[in-house]
Amino acid sequence: MIVTTLKPLLAKNRSWALQRRQRNPDYFEKYLHQQKPHSLWIGCSDSRVPAEVLTGSHPGELFVHRNIANMVVEDDDNLLSVLQYAIFYLGVNRIVLSGHYGCGGVQAALNLPESPLADEDSALARRIAALRHALQQGLAEFHASTEDETGKLNRLVEANVIAQFSRLVASEPVRQAWQSGQELDVFGCVYDLQSGHLKELIQQSAEEPLP
Repeated sequence: MIVTTLKPLLAKNRSWALQRRQRNPDYFEKYLHQQKPHSLWIGCSDSRVPAEVLTGSHPGELFVHRNIANMVVEDDDNLLSVLQYAIFYLGVNRIVLSGHYGCGGVQAALNLPESPLADEDSALARRIAALRHALQQGLAEFHASTEDETGKLNRLVEANVIAQFSRLVASEPVRQAWQSGQELDVFGCVYDLQSGHLKELIQQSAEEPLP
């Protein structure tokens, strides 16, 4: 038996599908037998930041991976398998890693020492602890900053994008693609919930020598 709360979602789905077919009878046929996305999107799981909606993308255009605070963790098989599949099997030529202002994960990492999560042994607690560790430099700059609270939090979100971007371009699938001569552009962006705008912070198109 269908749970009552699912009915509105099913109704909206039927309405959406009908509208798409009315505008283009072949809308669902285009990607029925294969997908050819041009980009991999790595973003935050926050419900206010749906990749396809904010980029105006249609089904088949984005391959998407989302997790709390858009983290790139070297031993995360889920993320690494998505990277490998997107780059080598789907042949995407662009990866967009996007954070967003007002990120709850970044806020949780900032507040971790005083949070109940600090005393938990749970998947969420481990994730936030790993995030806080990745943000050590950003946290130092946060506490030294004279900006207002909103500005400081925005800079911390940007610091997280930069930190995760550094891990992304150092990951094995990305380095392997560049070493083989595959065209692959990697972008680090931040989404502004207030304006709806996506802003580029950093970009890299080839492997760079280690310092």
